[in-house]
Amino acid sequence: MRSAIFLFYLLLMACRNTQIIEIKGSDTEVNVAARLAEDFYKTNATYNISVSGGGSGLGIASLVNGETDIANSSRPMTTDEIALMKKRKIDCDTFAFAEDAVAFIVSSNFPMDSLTVEQLANILSGKLLNWSLLTGKNMTINIYGRQSNSGTYEFVKNKLGIKYTNRAKEMNGNAQIIEGIKADKSGIGYVGAGYVMKENAPSGLGVKVLKIASSANAKAISPLDEEAIAQRRYFFQRPLYQFIKRESVNKVQPFIAYEQSPRGLAIIKASGYYPVPK
Repeated sequence: MRSAIFLFYLLLMACRNTQIIEIKGSDTEVNVAARLAEDFYKTNATYNISVSGGGSGLGIASLVNGETDIANSSRPMTTDEIALMKKRKIDCDTFAFAEDAVAFIVSSNFPMDSLTVEQLANILSGKLLNWSLLTGKNMTINIYGRQSNSGTYEFVKNKLGIKYTNRAKEMNGNAQIIEGIKADKSGIGYVGAGYVMKENAPSGLGVKVLKIASSANAKAISPLDEEAIAQRRYFFQRPLYQFIKRESVNKVQPFIAYEQSPRGLAIIKASGYYPVPK
C-alpha cells in the first residue's frame, strides 16, 4: 500500500513539473512546428507541447480567448485583431522564426514555366478567365485557393492588391490544393514552398512550380531559389510569425531559444523554410 502511495506521489510530482505549451494557428507552419516540438521533447522531456493548425486567424483568435500560449501566423495581425487585443488587455510579443515563400503551382505538363505578377493578379481576380491569351490553348482557368481564415490567403491578396474572384475554389490546406492541381491540367493554386521542395515532396508529386517575375521586364524567380530568398528578391516571400502571450514568455522561452539554435534551424531548413534574412 505504501509503495502504491509513493508511486502516485511520484506521478503527481511529475505532472506538476510538466510545462504544457499550446501552439495553434497557421497551416503553413503546423508541420514544421510539430517537427520542432517533437525534437525539442527529446532533450526537454518535462515539456508537453501541443501543436495544431486551423489557420492564422484561428490561432490569433485562440490567443485572444486564452486558449493558446503561441499563435502561429503566416501574416501580421490585422488592425481589428490588434484592437481586440487592446480591448481585452492582452499583451503579446511578436517573433519571426522563419522565412517562407509562397509557390504558385500548375500541373506538371502545363505549357508555361513562369508568370508575371500582373498576370497573376488578372488570373486570381477573375479578369482573365481562359488560358488562351497566355498559352494559346483554350482552357478555362481553375483556381485553387485557401479559405479566408488562412494567412496565405490574405498575404497573396494583399501583395497583389486585388479581391479574389468568387470562382476560386476554397481548399482546406496545402495538401488538398496539391491534389486538386495534380488532377486538373488547367488549374493553378498557391502553397507554401516547403510543400513542393524535392526533399519534402513525395516522388511523382505531379505539379510544376512556376517562376514569378515582378514585372514584364524582370527576371522570373523561383520560390525554391535559396539565394534569391536570402536577398529578398522573390515577390511572394514573407516572415512566419509566432505571437506569444506576455504572461507565457518565460514558460515558452526555452522552446523559442531552441528554434533558433543550430539544431532548430536545421529542422526549419529541412522542412522547406529559410532562416530569416538579416
